[in-house]
Amino acid sequence: MDLRREPEYIEEMRPLLSAEAAAEAPAAGVDAADLEQAVWVRLLEQGPPGPCPAGRARWLRRAVRAEARLARRRARREVPYGAAPADTADEPEDALLHGEQNRALRSAVARLPGRCPELIAALLSPRDLTYREIAGELGISQGSLGPVRSRCLGCLRRMLGGEVAAPGPWGKER
Repeated sequence: MDLRREPEYIEEMRPLLSAEAAAEAPAAGVDAADLEQAVWVRLLEQGPPGPCPAGRARWLRRAVRAEARLARRRARREVPYGAAPADTADEPEDALLHGEQNRALRSAVARLPGRCPELIAALLSPRDLTYREIAGELGISQGSLGPVRSRCLGCLRRMLGGEVAAPGPWGKER
C-alpha cells in the first residue's frame, strides 16, 4: 500500500467540498479555503465517512454546515488583538445609559407572560443554544419555537414601545 496516494473518496469529495465551502463561507464570514481546511481536519479526526457515495456527500454537507456554524460563533466571541472589549465604555455616561437599558430590558422580559421569559433568556444565553437545544430545555416542540418566539418578541416590542424605533416601510428599521 502506497501511503502517499490519497484514498479514492477524497478525490471524489474534493469538488463537492469546494462547492459547499464556497456557498457557506460568505454567510459564515470566513474564507472558503479556511472552511475547506476545517472540514478536511474533521475528516482526519473522525475517519472515513462510509462506503456509500451518497452517505459521504451527506456527511460532507453536514460537516461544512457545522464548521460554518462554529466559525460564526467564533467570530461573535473573538475580539481582534488591540481592540478594546465591547463591554467597556469610554465615558461614565455611556456606562450608565447602557446599564439603564439593560435593566429596562431585563425588567420587561421578566414581566412577559407565560414561557416568554424562559424563552428570551434561552435565546440570549451566552451558550449560543440551537433551536433544538432550546426546545429540549423548555419541553416544547422545535416547530412551535419560532411562532412562540415571534409572539414573545411582539409582546416585548409592545412593552418597550417608546424606547424601540418603529419599523419603517416594508419592515425596515429606521
